[in-house]
Amino acid sequence: MIPIAKPLIGEEEINAVIEVLKSGMLAHGKEVEAFEREFASYIGVKHGIAVVNGTAALDIALKALKIKPGDEIITTPFTFIASANAILFQGAKPVFADIDPKTYNLDPDEVLEKINEKTKAIIVVHLYGQPADMKAFKEIAEDYKLYLIEDCAQAHGAEFEGQKVGTFGDIAAFSFYPTKNMTTGEGGMVLTNDDELARRARLIRNHGQTEKYLHEELGYNLRMTNIAAALGRVQLRKLDKWNEIRIENAELLTKGIKRIKGLTPPYVDKRVKHVFHQYVIRVEDDFPLTRDELREKLMEKGIGTAVHYPMPVHHQPLYQRLGYSKDCCPNAIEASKRVLSLPVHPAVSKEDINYIIRTLEELG
Repeated sequence: MIPIAKPLIGEEEINAVIEVLKSGMLAHGKEVEAFEREFASYIGVKHGIAVVNGTAALDIALKALKIKPGDEIITTPFTFIASANAILFQGAKPVFADIDPKTYNLDPDEVLEKINEKTKAIIVVHLYGQPADMKAFKEIAEDYKLYLIEDCAQAHGAEFEGQKVGTFGDIAAFSFYPTKNMTTGEGGMVLTNDDELARRARLIRNHGQTEKYLHEELGYNLRMTNIAAALGRVQLRKLDKWNEIRIENAELLTKGIKRIKGLTPPYVDKRVKHVFHQYVIRVEDDFPLTRDELREKLMEKGIGTAVHYPMPVHHQPLYQRLGYSKDCCPNAIEASKRVLSLPVHPAVSKEDINYIIRTLEELG
């Protein structure tokens, strides 16, 4: 089986974790602080605040911005549910704008139509590793005096016009889940250039504590461990190499898939560096199999696949109970019926890619 995702853990990672275990300093400490500095430096921002997962990073980012009940935040319905749920955690209201049907990212023109006097922020998701149109979103945020939050959970090392994502907004959130382009096992990071936002994020992460047993405000225990950070520090050193392999694999897949009628390979904006967290094709009406039939056939042939995502967020039962209409965002709805992710990660060999292409040709 060619898996759809595979974390790469080598001797360096294992030895780094063993060293932490031998030290006895397992919880938040110097390894975490070093990882925060190194990751923030790699992205190009002043502050990194390491946390337990990407959802916690989003939640803390919004709390640091003091988002409150009654506020509205515009985001995409075509992503993992955590991006919208982080808004609900504040008692605020997610407002869904439709996506660009080519990139699957949030469409700036659709966002403009959703802005009103209650709008406080935009959460932009860099889906599948392709940066959203950050030039347009920065202009919108500045014109309407909105906070700009980047959800970079799938875009470690991705760039828009030569600048890494995570550097455009007021604050950004990353995830280090095992399927991401780099991992800490579980983990996340809040990034910002704003000193006050960084201060607040650190307080919220650690019981609102300014010094031991002195608590300034309500906070949580969402700290990353030294064990996770040691793993992350080694993975970060390999990230650029792994991203280049993902890009090479994607180019080979696209070259082959372009020849197959009824399958549309990923569109790549010429302004971006797409790091292909996922390689997502679109199954059109003139392909002889439906998306789900194709997925089943590929599985029978030993090719792992996934659907990211089979249901827009506003169609989820939770959001239906909250009264969201199913009728909005037709591009997101259509994409959910057609997208299919194929293996692209660094463990996929050239032989694997040739086999995937041959199998798709036979099925087509």
